[in-house]
Amino acid sequence: MTTAQDLSILAFIPEADTGLERGDLSLALAGAELIDLVEAGVVTLDDDRIVPRTPAPRTEDALLGEAASTLASGPSSETVEDWLWRRGSELAGRYRAALEAAGLVAPERSRPHLFRRDRGVPAGAGTSATADASTVDRAEARREAGDPLLTSLAAAVGMGEVPEATLTGLPDDAATVVTAVHQAITELAAERQRRSIEGAAFDNIWRGY
Repeated sequence: MTTAQDLSILAFIPEADTGLERGDLSLALAGAELIDLVEAGVVTLDDDRIVPRTPAPRTEDALLGEAASTLASGPSSETVEDWLWRRGSELAGRYRAALEAAGLVAPERSRPHLFRRDRGVPAGAGTSATADASTVDRAEARREAGDPLLTSLAAAVGMGEVPEATLTGLPDDAATVVTAVHQAITELAAERQRRSIEGAAFDNIWRGY
């Protein structure tokens, strides 16, 4: 199991019902993938720049393999921040689809917009698929054990809080990525607020205010 897989499980299992912002989760998943790629030896970080290894080691995880393949076609030595925005586009939906295909969550009735909140469909609604419960158990056990990486990324999207000591205790590369994830989510929240204010102002014009 990868950190990205574990994070998606914690976000989408029906019992969580966290109402997460889909865009925030996409950025966090992109960050989790990057850390997974560092740990797999696919890339290294030079300060905040991503340096792919040549040849890149193989990975058995389909989505992580896809992420690795985009490094070859993406900008050379791009920054962590640029990776988050490029790879993170609609990434939460792809992880959701992977969990649906595995039978871990039921299909959604409709796909929410990037800036809307996400709520899963209760298990058993419209699906007869069964799944290995140990997959979910492992992700939950990792969070309950206080795994610093998983809990830090989960906290970034609003799933609980993490002590400052946990953040400072992360390895340098992981800390660089987690910090970038927090900054990107803050930027997205500001953009979301700006659009909300502009939308409210537009509505007021139509109402004659």
